[in-house]
Order: sequence, then structure tokens, then C-alpha cells
Amino acid sequence: MKNSHVFISVVHYPAVNKDKKWVVTSFTTLDFHDIARPARTYELGGYYIVQPLEAQQFVISEQIKYWTEGFGSTFNPRRAEAAKLVRLVSSITEAMEKIKEETGKTPKLIATSAKKYPQTVSYREMAEIISKKEDVFLILMGTGWGMPEELVSSCDYVLEPILGAGEYNHLSVRNASAIVLDRLFSPNRC
Repeated sequence: MKNSHVFISVVHYPAVNKDKKWVVTSFTTLDFHDIARPARTYELGGYYIVQPLEAQQFVISEQIKYWTEGFGSTFNPRRAEAAKLVRLVSSITEAMEKIKEETGKTPKLIATSAKKYPQTVSYREMAEIISKKEDVFLILMGTGWGMPEELVSSCDYVLEPILGAGEYNHLSVRNASAIVLDRLFSPNRC
């Protein structure tokens, strides 16, 4: 896989609500395929779902089994191929440990945010850094009202915000993930 040194994650905890309080957000089944498929299209090393709640983990585990071992694996082999990238973890730290076990390197964290931070980089800059293949990377995609500022500030890089045509800026994690991956990895990017 061309970009096997890059991983993406959807972070359900820590997330913040509209009052900036730390919360755990719920997994939605749409996130499963709508992020796994672009992760496979751009040949990433894996897609981590960060979810600490046991009840939510059960639902995610069942979906992984259905698409990698169950009826779904033979019913739609193309989706099954993407589903093989999906991994469930309880925390970002656990995702980082698993990536280090797999690659031998601790991943550099790339946060996404709707605002700029001191370590904000353009997509072009980040694509150049990634293309050198000197490091391993984990892209953190927030849910709810985003990730806590403390988490984003602690990351090695923060991608510049995705800007729309006007003031409205509240994309779903599925939409944002597809845009981010396309900007970083598409051979026909701007």
C-alpha cells in the first residue's frame, strides 16, 4: 500500500460538546464505510475508531466481524476489502501503541480543526512531509463539536481548517475525512 505509513482515526473520546465540555460521542454506522472506503482508496495503513464505551465497542466489533468474516464479506467483497482496515481501540494512546507495534515507530499526530493553531500547516506542506516516508502518521478526526483544544495543541501538526464558501463550517466527520484524504493523497490535487 502506497501510504501504509499513514493511519486515520475517528475520535469519539475525547470530544467536546457545544459548551466545550469533554464528552464521549456515539459511533454511527455510516462512519464505518464512509471513512474505511476513502482510507482504502488512498491506500492508508489503517482506520482506527477510538471509542471507550463497551456498548458502543460491541456494535463496532459486530460490524467489523460482519464485513470481514460474516455474510458481508462475501456479499460485497469491495466493502469487505475496505473493512479490513478498520480497528477498534479504547483510546488514542492505544491506537498509537498498536501502530508502533505494527510499524516500529511511534506515529506523529496530525490533528484536524476548524481553527488555526501555532503548528498549523497547509495541506501542500503536510503532503510533502508525508511523501518523504520518514515518519509514521496518525490523522485525528474529531466528532461532536471537535476535539479539546488541549489535545489539538499537543499534536505534532494541525491541518489548516477546511473552509467553505461562507460562514457555515460544520461538516460531518465523514465529509471532512474524505476532503482531508483527497487533499493529502490525490494525484490530481491542486
